[in-house]
Amino acid sequence: MQLPLFALAAAFEIGGCFLVWQAWRHGQFWLWLPALLALALFAWLLALAGTDSAGRVFAVYGGIYIAASLIFMATIERIPPDRWDLLGAAICLLGAAVILLGPRG
Repeated sequence: MQLPLFALAAAFEIGGCFLVWQAWRHGQFWLWLPALLALALFAWLLALAGTDSAGRVFAVYGGIYIAASLIFMATIERIPPDRWDLLGAAICLLGAAVILLGPRG
């Protein structure tokens, strides 16, 4: 199953982007190196997802990324998602599931 791979990729992408955000907004320029490393690991993990199309991988991953971003917001930033956040994430995950699990032939 690709879900653990997508979840790990999301963790590295969100972590890397957050480090860039921290470096830029707070002048902590030493964070650029771990940020770039995390983003490189994200891209490598996403490339491991075995599908016939990079675009399909990116589309499925988009739904996972949205849900993971809300988890980040709730756990790291301590901002609870509201019902609209949760509804939007559910719609995106449903769309990602349709793309991932749809019959191809």
